[in-house]
Amino acid sequence: MNYENLIVNLENGVLTITINRPKQMNALNKNTIAELEKAIIYAEQSEDVKAIILTGAGDKSFVAGADIKEFADFDLEQGKQLAQNGQRVFMMFETCSKPVIAAVNGFALGGGCELAMACHIRVASENARFSQPEVNLGLIPGYGGTQRLTQLIGKSKAFEFLMTGEMIDASLAKQLGLVNYVATSKELIDKAKLVIKKILFKSPKAITGVINSVNAYYTDGVDGYKVEIDEFSKCFSTEDFKEGTSAFMKKRRPKFTGK
Repeated sequence: MNYENLIVNLENGVLTITINRPKQMNALNKNTIAELEKAIIYAEQSEDVKAIILTGAGDKSFVAGADIKEFADFDLEQGKQLAQNGQRVFMMFETCSKPVIAAVNGFALGGGCELAMACHIRVASENARFSQPEVNLGLIPGYGGTQRLTQLIGKSKAFEFLMTGEMIDASLAKQLGLVNYVATSKELIDKAKLVIKKILFKSPKAITGVINSVNAYYTDGVDGYKVEIDEFSKCFSTEDFKEGTSAFMKKRRPKFTGK
């Protein structure tokens, strides 16, 4: 699969998606979002892909927002379509049945911060910076940022973050719960891979159940407790459940197959 603005590499079951527009600080234009959609669909459908790392080219920027020149003259209806499309693609990352980790190297601004938040887990480099600066443009986040930020750091801090448009560093982002881990720039991808390695020792079916159940808590009109019951009961029909319980009773490490 060919990409213009992404570098996509599969190694040992881990698909690394690198947004590759370093001269534009990896800003998200229309074509890049379309390619991200293609990449996450491939990741979801391919049996060879067990987990995904999403990052940006270079060490200066994960994604420094959207490509403003593309929508500077948009009207109301065009703005609505822009937000709907962005939310649809970002939701694919959030609901992916396989673990998605954002390796945030440098600036994660605007749409970049929103994209990182759509991933299941975030690892940030020490030089990472986060901001939702849309109010400086007379805008608000449109790719799910107001919702996911509130989920991650709470209502009061989300109001502050969104209303001031101020930038925060990786250390504060970790304190607030916006990121899970902070690593040096050199260790960033290795740290993301280490987290994935821990996850891939577990049952893929169980991991998917966790993703579906946690996401259900934040889905309007969905009973998260019922989703948990459904996902819990599905596990009993899997070979992984039999392997896991057998390994536990025999005091050995389980070998999960995802069946």
